[in-house]
Amino acid sequence: MKYLARLELIAVRLGEFALVALLAGMTVMVFGNVVLRYAFNSGWNFSEEMSRYFFVWLTFIGAILAFREYNHIGVETLVRQFGPMGRRICLALTNLVILVCAGVLFWGTWVQHPINASMTTPVVGLSMIWVYGITYVTGGCIALMAFVRIIRAVTGHTPPEEMARFTGDFDLLDQKDRQ
Repeated sequence: MKYLARLELIAVRLGEFALVALLAGMTVMVFGNVVLRYAFNSGWNFSEEMSRYFFVWLTFIGAILAFREYNHIGVETLVRQFGPMGRRICLALTNLVILVCAGVLFWGTWVQHPINASMTTPVVGLSMIWVYGITYVTGGCIALMAFVRIIRAVTGHTPPEEMARFTGDFDLLDQKDRQ
């Protein structure tokens, strides 16, 4: 388990680094293009297109990290009404639905792969699979996390901190942070 926790931490750090790099790249391209246009009456042709694709990747990688932290929309008010067993059942069922949706996202990308791989971007000439292929990563990572959460919920090994994030019990999390 410690090996998996370490591997997860490395993956999270890589995701965070990717977010920072993509945001920095977008900033440099857009700001540089604005300066070049207004100061020198020229610009980078690739800037607008690549910053748009960076934003797509930024959004999908951010969705993975947000899912890990339970930062997506939830119905905590309802879930808090249940006892520990009901909360575990809700956690398992919710992640089962998410697992199916992530699988559909991955499968849909797989089906669309030949079409996206054969098309290129208008300015840079990059294969569109490099733009839409992020859904492989997003679907795969979210499916893996949901599967692990289902297993932990069914076996009763969900950590209390994770259950508190799932139920929106921020008082419990705040108390743990203060200790």
